[in-house]
Amino acid sequence: MDALLTALADPARWRLVSLLAERPRPVGVLAELAEARQPQTTKHLQTLERTGVVTSQRTGQRRIYALRPGPLRDLAAALGRLADTAEQAGGPRETYDRYGASLHAERLAAEEPGWADGRSFSFRRSLTGHPELVWRHLTEPSLLARWWTPHDLRVSELVFEAREGGRIVQEYRDVEDADGSDLVAGRAEGVIDDVRPGEHLAYRLSPQLPDGGLAFTAHVALDLRPTGTGTDLDVHWRITDSTIDSADFIAGIEIGFGQSLDTLAATLDADPHDTDSTDSTNTRSTR
Repeated sequence: MDALLTALADPARWRLVSLLAERPRPVGVLAELAEARQPQTTKHLQTLERTGVVTSQRTGQRRIYALRPGPLRDLAAALGRLADTAEQAGGPRETYDRYGASLHAERLAAEEPGWADGRSFSFRRSLTGHPELVWRHLTEPSLLARWWTPHDLRVSELVFEAREGGRIVQEYRDVEDADGSDLVAGRAEGVIDDVRPGEHLAYRLSPQLPDGGLAFTAHVALDLRPTGTGTDLDVHWRITDSTIDSADFIAGIEIGFGQSLDTLAATLDADPHDTDSTDSTNTRSTR
């Protein structure tokens, strides 16, 4: 497939393929129609024949070339599968396009500091597992690290001191950046405001801009309520201190945190009773 793509990428060879799609033709006629010299045309045809997309046979003094449709159909099928993968409903490309639309709207709105102050976002999830277990996933770094990022990111550093006045540090990278060679995708720092184990958690979290400044401050409140099947979790975000450069961050809140909560729900569904986890993420919790 690689050899075929390389061969077809040349405009001169693509022109020959187009001519052969109409009917088999001899070298001299192909060179005339392609407005090229015959030795060059012969070399291009030999390259195409090596890839299997054309075949030839000698008839008298002439060599006639013909197109073989099979390799082109195989290539078309492979390209179709790639397109189908990219367009799958609910897939990464759909999320990319949704974020792009949100990003455009937020950038247009970000005309002056404070432009997004007072904006709020609300989320609700009905989770498997009792409130005490859900609380652990909300406050213990080793468990937080399993879900507290969108789908295409991973936690690379996490500090969550689950007490009033405790520190929060959240750093994340691309999920495929296993060795940390790519740039940090994001970093945020904050502080815990209120802790009522199993019931209520409130904190402030400020994403950092590339220059180290703060993009905005998110005031986040999480409330847990026991149900007959587990726990209802309500999350409310409120934005203050928004800068003009915060548009890119704010555009991703609804999609990104929604994905994080979906991962939390899936994690609890997989083990609704208890979960102990250890990993290589730099995590720490202070009680």
